[in-house]
Amino acid sequence: MKPRSESVPDSSEELVTKVRERYAQIATSESVGCQTGTSCCGGAAPATVSRDIGYELSDLETVPSDADLGLGCGAPIAYLKLQPGEAVLDLGSGGGLDAFLAADQVGKSGKVIGVDMTPEMIRRATDAASEAGYTQVDFRQGRLEAMPVDDASVDAVTSNCVINLVPDKAQVFREIARVLRPGGRFVISDVVLDGRLPDALVRDLTAWVGCVSGAMMREDYLDAVRSAGLTDIEILNDVDFLAALGDTLPEELRVSADSTGVRQEDVMGKVRSITFRAVKP
Repeated sequence: MKPRSESVPDSSEELVTKVRERYAQIATSESVGCQTGTSCCGGAAPATVSRDIGYELSDLETVPSDADLGLGCGAPIAYLKLQPGEAVLDLGSGGGLDAFLAADQVGKSGKVIGVDMTPEMIRRATDAASEAGYTQVDFRQGRLEAMPVDDASVDAVTSNCVINLVPDKAQVFREIARVLRPGGRFVISDVVLDGRLPDALVRDLTAWVGCVSGAMMREDYLDAVRSAGLTDIEILNDVDFLAALGDTLPEELRVSADSTGVRQEDVMGKVRSITFRAVKP
């Protein structure tokens, strides 16, 4: 018998609740695999997933062990070129991986803010920061559509495979423009589409939580960036998301494929992981 999956709720708030519940399970190690050192979204160790999507193993070894959950689709921090003393904002900070990598670069004179809507993620990251002595990192619970961050208060923003999970993506980019100082920049890794997905996959909740069915078409996504007043968009990396994951394909997507009958070949090439930068004039 094929595994069954829920449909994407009609209400945006119900959808947000479902996403929060799933990532709360990951944060508290209640999902399959997390207790045994494997990725919470797949069958491989988180460090293996992170290395496969672009992180340097030497960098992963410098951050708290609880920070890397293997949930990204790129490695944006390396492109951000942070400087000592800068203020950085990490959107959807999760276990804190990118926030801690940023903190190592900006130093004690800098500041890193991590925003995540899941209380369990905030607790996990805050505990890790305390244990490792990251006094310049501040994790805050909040929605990306209404960030608990002051206007024009940060030099740089990053995010890794999170904005695709938000129903109102255009509002997220307006918020990024609000919190960035003039001349500030961001580098984001996210999932976009280069082709229409099968309807069964679009309606599947596990595919949304797995960072696929909630993705926007590439041009619509980048138009939302431009409409927020952010300029000089540059694509830094562009790969087939599912092909890049390979054997570490998230469990959500395996379940979704089994329950909907959609084959990987049906979506190959359409689901892209892009890392891009832009600036606030």
